[in-house]
Formats: sequence, C-alpha cells, structure tokens
Amino acid sequence: MKVTIYEVAERAGVSIATVSKVINNTGKMRDSTRLKVMKVMKELNYSPNPMASALTGKRTGTFGLLVPDISNPFFSEIARTIEDRAHERGMSIFICSTDENEGKEKKYLELLRRKQVDGLIIASSFHNKTSLKELKDSQVPLVLLTQDDPSLGITSVSVDDFVGGFEATSHLLSKGHQNIVIIAETTPSSKMRIYGYREAHERYGLNFKEDNVIRTTASIINGKECLQQIFDKEDIPTAIFACNDLIAIGVMQGAKGRGIVIPEDLSIVGFDNTILATTTVPALTTISQPIKDMGTKVVDIIIDEIKGKNVSRERVLFLPKLIERETTAEIQEKVK
Repeated sequence: MKVTIYEVAERAGVSIATVSKVINNTGKMRDSTRLKVMKVMKELNYSPNPMASALTGKRTGTFGLLVPDISNPFFSEIARTIEDRAHERGMSIFICSTDENEGKEKKYLELLRRKQVDGLIIASSFHNKTSLKELKDSQVPLVLLTQDDPSLGITSVSVDDFVGGFEATSHLLSKGHQNIVIIAETTPSSKMRIYGYREAHERYGLNFKEDNVIRTTASIINGKECLQQIFDKEDIPTAIFACNDLIAIGVMQGAKGRGIVIPEDLSIVGFDNTILATTTVPALTTISQPIKDMGTKVVDIIIDEIKGKNVSRERVLFLPKLIERETTAEIQEKVK
C-alpha cells in the first residue's frame, strides 16, 4: 500500500503542512525539522503526490475544471459561465469530462499536473476521495462544485438540494397527486433531493414508499427506460419527479411512445432548468439552479484560494426555485 503524507507527518511528529513545505521546499523551519522529515520520507520510501507538488509551484494563470459529463446541458452551461468569469478575472481554464470514472479522474489529474494549473474546481461526485484528501492536505487551491462532503473539509459551492426536492414534490402534492415516483441519480445531490421528497410527503401526512424511488444515471435513454419500468407496474403513478432535466425529457419521450398524454395523464417535474427545459413540448416544469450565480461564485472563490485569501472552509449554498411551465396539472384534469 502506498505511503501517504499522513504517515510521514505522524512518524516525523510534525503537521501535514510542514511535510508539504519540505516536499515543495517552501516556508521557514529549522534545518533539523527539515532533515528529520526528509529522513522519514526516505525510510518510508515516500513518493510525493506529483499533482500536489505541481500545483504548489509557480503560478500559470490557469485552473482545472473537472465535470462528470460535459454533454449534460447543466454542466456545459455552468462550464461556459465559469469560462466567461475566468476570462473576466484574467484566468484560463482546462475542462475535463470524467464520466464519473475513477480511472479518468486519475488520468485528468495527471494531465492537469503537467499543465501546472494553479488550482482545481471539481464538479459533482468525484470517486477518488484519496486524491482529494491529499490535494487538500497539501494546501492545493481546491473548490467543490454542486457537491459537498463535510468529511473532507473542502470549500464548496452548491444548491440546496433538499429544498429543491421538497419544492418539486410539494408542487405535485399541492395539485392532488399522491402516488409520485422519484427518479434519482446515485449521487450525493440526488440523495438530498430524495430526503426533500420524503419530507414533503411527511408534511402532507403521506407515507414514504421506497418502491417509488428509482435510481439511474442522467441520460434521455435512461429516462425512457425508467418510464417503461414504471408503467409496467400495477400501481401506476400520476406524477414523476425526475432529479435531472435529461431524465425528465426521457420520461416525456417514453410517455409519448406509450400514448400517455402530459400533463393530462401524467405530471412531470425536472431539475436544473437547462435550456432543454424550454424546448420540450409541452415545456418542462422544473427546479431551477442559479447556474450563472454559482459559476461566477466558484471562480471568485478559487481565485481567492490561489491568492491565499481564504484560510477557512466556506460552504456556499444557493436556493433553488420552482419554474412552473406546462408538464404539471391538477390531478382532477386526468379524470375523463
């Protein structure tokens, strides 16, 4: 097993920050301390994380942005906002799409190391938690976007997913729907949206049904497949809350293929309010994330991190907003 910076610090009896300074030959300390750390590194055959070493060197005026899927309109739209804001602030960015694949995550971190970026913005779920911890402990400028893991203690910018899930479900419940299926992703953000979905049911005095929770990954095809799965059940729902606009559009396409009329036969709410939500027929009711505000804020934070202005963890949480369009209706309208 690879030796970590934690083990070096513990064996040498110093902080992780001190080990980082020795690795990068920065900061002031006693020669005896520096020699002791170097001796322990040699004894343990410790190889410093090359990504961390590169990122703590000379500034290049660039930072990396890692997203799970750049073809997802939400991430393409927020990436564009980040690029525009970076340009305004005199920075350039490298955008990498990881497909939520741990191998790709590692590959792109190595690529960004070679590009010697000044910092990193990592969007949505990131499977390689060890790399995140090593980067953080090595004092690499790092901000999480649309995700928040308190155990990591890393500055984050996200939307209140619990509130978004609650608002979407409450909207459907207020229209008389009681049998509502939620289609969620296997991500921390979807987990919070499920909590909001559950809380809304409790507020309305309704039982939470685990069978009404379906998990998938974000794509139109998966949305269509989930619709088929749902309507093959005996207890057919009157409404669906999809935790992503792509999934919601897939549900709509699947419904059309089965002759299901929206919203008369089935109400649908999406999440993200991407450009696609305005192009569907009927137009999609969805939960809006303030993409421009989030993108602008995360750039300002990473630049402050690079300049050493942020010394403590910051958790920025934006409020989502329900945008009601044409895919939801009172349940009475469904009766013929």
